[in-house]
Parts: sequence; structure tokens; C-alpha cells
Amino acid sequence: MRNSLEVRPLTGSIGAEIHGVDIADDLDDGTIGAIRQALLDHCVVFFRDQNLEPERHKAFARRFGPIFVHPFLRSKSTDPEIVEITREPGDTRIVGEDWHADTTMMPEPPMGAILYGVEVPPYGGDTLFANQYLAYETLSDGMKRMLEGMRALHSDRLVTGPAAAAKINAGRSTKTRDDSEWRETITAHPVVRTHPETGRKLLFVNRSYTVGFEDMTEAESRPLLDFLMEHGNQPEMTCRFRWRQGSVAFWDNRACKHLAINDAGQYRRVMRRVQVAGDAPR
Repeated sequence: MRNSLEVRPLTGSIGAEIHGVDIADDLDDGTIGAIRQALLDHCVVFFRDQNLEPERHKAFARRFGPIFVHPFLRSKSTDPEIVEITREPGDTRIVGEDWHADTTMMPEPPMGAILYGVEVPPYGGDTLFANQYLAYETLSDGMKRMLEGMRALHSDRLVTGPAAAAKINAGRSTKTRDDSEWRETITAHPVVRTHPETGRKLLFVNRSYTVGFEDMTEAESRPLLDFLMEHGNQPEMTCRFRWRQGSVAFWDNRACKHLAINDAGQYRRVMRRVQVAGDAPR
């Protein structure tokens, strides 16, 4: 099957569509290896016209590592390994509306996520991705020297817990935790991370989770953080994926950020996500 697999780059900086493979099949090791290499080369890969039932979705994810269970989204799915993300007409907020990598407040954030279009609107609801290798490589030499060895604090308090939920949950169909048992998770990670498979350096900060630099106040951190975050999603570092029914996006959560667009108007949008466990950023 590996011989029929075709990788078509989407832009010059990030993203590729993979054709000639049915990811619901029991794929051979060579095909899985080719998909993994395409993911490493392009940061995010896309598949079209897939028929991916939940158990086959999870089986495909497990070929890349153990499944990561999301800690705070209140999914409609009864399976803890699956997150169903629903956007209903009239929602004013959606999951993932800021540039982010997923759940980076965890000591070991997920290495990737596999998102499947269950119910896709005829237009709207695109997803953007940004290459964080390029975000680092296009910094000045002076900025690179300054960031070397710096660590940033990643917290989930902006996106979950009672205070955040009071602002978020009323406007969106997929809810976040708002119970009194919730406790903040906060972890320090390198600002410049080295990818464990490619060995390349990349910028590792994002709007949803990064709240400041280690040993600095949030006020002191904010100007530099704002610069780095905006620098890391310049148009020439991005691609935009237009969903169709049965489309799949598989992104390397270590190497790119992404953003969901809430412009589906009168239409419902239902996506199913399975995440793959990762390692501690170094």
C-alpha cells in the first residue's frame, strides 16, 4: 500500500494532503512510517474522503502512540478517549478560537491530534495552522540568544475552571469544566523547544496556555510574549484547511499552532478528535 501513497504539499511552509490511503484500514508498518515522515516534514497532514468510525479512529491514532485523554473538555462522547467538538448555529464562542497548541500546561503535552469531520458545513469553519520551526528560525540572532534557556509557564486557567467557564460556556456548545473540584495545572516548558524526532528548534508559546516567563511577573512577561505569539503566526508561516465531509487533519502538536474560525453562520459543525500522547518538552 505504501507505493500508492502520494503526499501533495499544501503551501511552501506547512501542510500536505496525503492521497491513496484509507486510514480506517489495518495499515502496514511501511505506510504508517510514510505518514509519520510526512507529518514530520509538513507539521500537519490532511486526508480526504475517509469513512472513520470511532474505533477505527482510535486504532489509527494508536499506531503513533498511546491515546491522550483530554483533562477538561466536557465532550458529548461517553468514551474518555474521544472528544466530540460541536458548534451549533448561534454559538458566539468555539473551541480553539485563539492561536494555540493543545493542552501545553501538561507536563507531557500530546504529540499530536487527529480530527475527523463528522458533520461539516458547506462553507465556513476552516482551520489555520502555523509552522513553529519557521517562527523560531526567522527570529533575529539576538532574540535567539536571549531566549536560549528561558522557560515559560503554561497554565489552563485561561480556558477552563469556574472563572474561565463563566466567560466561555454561555456562548458555545462544547463546554469546559466549571466545577469546584477543578484545580489549575501549571508547568514550565522551554520557550525554545527541540523536537524529539527531527532535532530542529522551534518556538513553544501560545495564547491559550502561556501566561508568563519563569521568574518574571506576568506584566513583565507580556510585551515579549505578545511579540513572540504574533511573530509565530505570520501569513507566510501558515496554511488554511477547508473541511469537507470525511476530511481528517493530523497535526504535530509539538511543531505547529492552530486556530479554528467561527464563521459557519447558520450551520452545525461536528468534529471528532483523538489525541496521541507525547513527551516532556526539552
